[in-house]
Order: sequence, then C-alpha cells, then structure tokens
Amino acid sequence: MIAATVLASTCGAGELVSFRASKPFVAKDVRLRGELFVPRGNGPFPAVVLMHGCGGWQPAVVTSLNSHAMSFLDHGYVVLNLDSFGPRGKAGGALCGSDRQLRQALAYRLADAYDALTYLRAHSAVDPTNIYLLGQSNGGSVAIDAARMRADADHGAGFRAIAAYYPWCGSLGPATVNLKSPLIIFAGGRDNWTPAWQCRGHRSPGKALSVVEYPKATHSFDVQIEPQRYYGKLIGYDRAATLDSRAQMLKFFAQARAGSRPDLSLTASRTPALD
Repeated sequence: MIAATVLASTCGAGELVSFRASKPFVAKDVRLRGELFVPRGNGPFPAVVLMHGCGGWQPAVVTSLNSHAMSFLDHGYVVLNLDSFGPRGKAGGALCGSDRQLRQALAYRLADAYDALTYLRAHSAVDPTNIYLLGQSNGGSVAIDAARMRADADHGAGFRAIAAYYPWCGSLGPATVNLKSPLIIFAGGRDNWTPAWQCRGHRSPGKALSVVEYPKATHSFDVQIEPQRYYGKLIGYDRAATLDSRAQMLKFFAQARAGSRPDLSLTASRTPALD
C-alpha cells in the first residue's frame, strides 16, 4: 500500500493527493501529486488514471484533463489526474523540445502509471479489478507501453483497458504486437509531431487494438487552444474529434469492463459530425 497525503485542492473540484514515486529519476525521493475525483454514491467504482503530455500541468492541459475527468465522473468513475513533471521540476513544457528527455520520461512515467494504479487499488471507493488509463501525447506513449505490460513484479496485474491520445506509435514496436490490455488509439490526420501513419497497420492477436484517426485533427486536438505551431508542430483544438473520441473511449472501456472484446469496428478514419 502507498501512503498518501491529501492536500488542499488548487486545480479543480477534486482533492490533491501525494504519494511516493517508485522511480524518482531526478532525486532520491520524489512525491508524485495527483488530483482525485470521486463520484457521489456508494462504491466501489471503476477508476481511471489521466496522464498529461510533454507540457505537464499547463493551464490548458489541466482544463482538458479536467474536462475528461468530469465526463468520467458523470459515468461513475473515480479519476486520478496525475502530475509526473511538476514534482520533478520539469513543468511548463520544459521537455517538449528534447526527444532524449521525452524518451527518458517514458521509463519513469511508466513506473508512475503503476504507482497510481497501486494507489487507486488501495482506495476504499475503487473497484481494484476495474482501473483504466488515459494518456495524452508523451503520456499516450506511456499508455501504449502499459498496454504491452499486463503484469508488473511490484504492482501486480495491469490496467483493464487503455486509451492513448495522439501518442508516438513507435512504442507499439512491430506490426504484430502482443497487447496485454485492450488499447484504443486516437490520432490526428494532420498531426506532424506524432504522425497518425505510424499507428496504422498494427494488429494484436491477443487483446483488442483499435486505431481511430481524425483526418482534420492535429496534435493536442482535445486541448482547448487556438490552432498554432508549438516547437514547429501543428497543435490545436478540434471539438468534433474531442467529443467523438470521448464517446468511443467510454464505449471501449465499458465493453472491457463487461468482459466482452471491445468492438473493433471502431477502427477507422473518422470525420465526426456534431449534432
């Protein structure tokens, strides 16, 4: 069990919690922080860990993750929005321009994901058999790595199902990948940072792998920022892709929770229309 400290909330409607990182990387002891949201009513509830991209807990990213959190809350999930970079002194997009540091982050952030999983398993409101993971960008690449690793020697079984938003699909490895958790990937057809084409053509003979591509979307399409270039890459909000991906993700997770193989008809190039 991980000992946690509850702090005064400064981000959203949840409570800030803190627990020790098993792989600190920058110091002997790092305490991760996260914002915890718990639905009203009697649990235990399913739960989901949210992992940010290279920008860390920048205001627009926190807003987007809190939007995901509110959607999950409405569907009866406990939500832990996890900050990997702030406690390590790497906040504010400090890593976004360094491929070397982003690759390094994949290793310690994978440990962070499992630390969060362990923390949630010990929480009285959480169903320990139904914990999920959502990652954006660098966090999405971490999510792919977690989908490939069902069990961990220190943390036990892995996540029930996983969603990766605009990840680096090089994390998938060969065209045939042996996933240990069902995985759904959301990619932007105009993303020139983590291109959608790298996510195409993969198959998983075991757990489900679904890739949903939005032809008009760029990187960070679920973050409410105006279209722009960041480190020379296209980023910007796409409301249609955000809403459609959220609906597809909730369906994917619900199918995994019910014990059925998620619907692979999701795999498509989509141009969603808003009502």
